[in-house]
Amino acid sequence: MEPRLDLESIRKARLSLGDAVVTTPVLALEGPQVALALGANTRVQLKLELFQRTGSFKPRGALLNIMALTAEERKRGVCALSAGNHAIATAYAARVLGTHAHIVMIASANPFRVAQCRAWGAEIEFAATPHEGFERVEAICRTEGRSAIHPYEGLRTALGTATLGVEFMEQVPGLEAVIVPIGGGGLCAGVATAVKLLNPACQVFGVEPEGANSMYRSFQAGHPEKIERVNTVADSLGAPYALPVSFSLCREHVDDLVLVDDEALKAAMRFLLEQARLAVEPAGAAATAALLGPLRTRLENKRVGLIVCGSNIDAASFARLIG
Repeated sequence: MEPRLDLESIRKARLSLGDAVVTTPVLALEGPQVALALGANTRVQLKLELFQRTGSFKPRGALLNIMALTAEERKRGVCALSAGNHAIATAYAARVLGTHAHIVMIASANPFRVAQCRAWGAEIEFAATPHEGFERVEAICRTEGRSAIHPYEGLRTALGTATLGVEFMEQVPGLEAVIVPIGGGGLCAGVATAVKLLNPACQVFGVEPEGANSMYRSFQAGHPEKIERVNTVADSLGAPYALPVSFSLCREHVDDLVLVDDEALKAAMRFLLEQARLAVEPAGAAATAALLGPLRTRLENKRVGLIVCGSNIDAASFARLIG
């Protein structure tokens, strides 16, 4: 049966995920320095998806996609491309569901993420670029008979991330705006859909790095677009192109997109460390960077939710980035 994105389906999906994912906590971002940076009457809640199993939101979609495979398909295994978070999540989901993962990682992937992926039992190889990586996944699926688990495209992926959106809206009633990081758009597609289903008046903003702005370009063009090169410290948000399902759901439910540069991402990492005691990867700081920068004035005096989407980063890289 094809998945649907309505509240009944989203809640059923969350039940099917069971203890394989956790209901991550929320945290109020507050204090004198927060008030100074964001405005005294701006109330901010963080959805701490960095505390999800494997350190990011990605298991929600990976699990649902593998659950949908037949017994014969699971026997042949799965394959995925990722700079890290989806790789770890797919390896984890494969282990939980009794199959095997062959992962193509980008050559520049953080060694910490490679080690995490291997620890869950995945077979790993490397590709020079995301474009080459997607081609390699297609080749592996043809020759080995594996099923591709896409990092951000598809209704089941959006259904998985929608479970996060429903959780957040029910944990913090009355949000007036939610800010969601965008790589390929799978996270934002599901979260934005869930937000609008529960509260159509709540605004949803997507945020992308300037050096990986495929969804921003797609919104401007009116159809999915690709970028020639990914150039951002937020490698988890480095999707080379937008795709139809995630693009369409974002286009339908997202009120606006904003861009942040690498310096803003690093400043937001420092801000979250100092004000919330959270050590996050650059992608995990993207929503905060948007509120500190391009959305600060627009969302002043509002009740705002930020998705802290993950934190798979080693100590040395974190220290280097926050300077």
